[in-house]
Amino acid sequence: MSEKRDYYEVLGVSKNADEAEIKKAYRKLAIKFHPDKNPGDASAEEKFKEAAEAYEILSDSQKRAQYDRFGHAGMGQGGFSGGGMNMDDIFSQFGDIFGGAFGGSFGGSRGGGTRVTRGTNLRVKMKLTLEEIAEGVKKKIKVNKLVNAEGVTFKSCATCNGTGRITRVAQTFIGAMQTQSTCHVCQGAGKSIDTKPADADTQGLKRQEEVIEIEIPAGVEEGMQLSVTGKGNAGPFGGIPGDLIVVIEEVEHPDLKRDGDNLHYDAYVNFVDAALGESIEVPTVNSKAKIKIDPGTQSGKVLRLKGKGLPHLQGYGQGDLFVHINVWTPKKLSKEEKEILEKLRSSENFKPNPDSNDRNFFKRMKDMFQ
Repeated sequence: MSEKRDYYEVLGVSKNADEAEIKKAYRKLAIKFHPDKNPGDASAEEKFKEAAEAYEILSDSQKRAQYDRFGHAGMGQGGFSGGGMNMDDIFSQFGDIFGGAFGGSFGGSRGGGTRVTRGTNLRVKMKLTLEEIAEGVKKKIKVNKLVNAEGVTFKSCATCNGTGRITRVAQTFIGAMQTQSTCHVCQGAGKSIDTKPADADTQGLKRQEEVIEIEIPAGVEEGMQLSVTGKGNAGPFGGIPGDLIVVIEEVEHPDLKRDGDNLHYDAYVNFVDAALGESIEVPTVNSKAKIKIDPGTQSGKVLRLKGKGLPHLQGYGQGDLFVHINVWTPKKLSKEEKEILEKLRSSENFKPNPDSNDRNFFKRMKDMFQ
């Protein structure tokens, strides 16, 4: 599928749907399009993966909030890539939802009741400048993570006989009751370590540094979390890896303040330029722009530079730059400057809200200050 559908649309639920509704909707779709029920049907397989992708995001409160705010772009490099994960990945993550829908073992031949264990997620913080946020950026980071050690071999878990589950039968007043729980030895993998190198732990893992390249889309915000699929810690006993969660931190810009996609800048002009008018230069994210200060401009006026803000994360449109005019009053004056201002104090033009302005008079005053 070239273009992702809305996750709520995929599951057929409203944006106000609770956790139970989302789970029920996913279970219904996954059973309908399950590969075991649709052998050789590529279309059904794609719909199965699409439903798994939607459920993976909407069932996680943090990812769901991120998706609600930013859409698919907020998922970073996919967040979850249903099309990029194989069937075993999906089965291992969501098999518990299906119970006995497929003969008591979700996936049938895909594990004989065992499940592939998933590694834990890693979380890192990434500082970005406003310039990097405006353009989008690729960055390489070094992480210390658990990886699968080379030379590890496995054998069937003796505790659960390779099933990944412990079955217990208890006699009650209504008869025998059977319960199942995940094997505490192999964590449901159905296997244990047979041989391993000295640097591997009891789950076949070891710590290792890895350099990971991360693509940050333009328009991200402070506190936003991007999920890079499969770049977290490796899963125990040869399981699938977790994700790398990248938390965005903005480096404060020396001049520009951010408000969503819009930027704000405080421009200071002297009262002569405010009275006579002038052109001034203001900074933008990656360059500078000239703006015109009209004669008689009052302190507090806001000028808008359309499209000079930050790009929308979804890729449509651009924010604006708002320039806040502040008329600056000098704190120190020379004797000559004081004398000039004393002569002007009683002028009608220097009283609040004058009815008219003598531009030639103000020009002469400006020339005297230069």
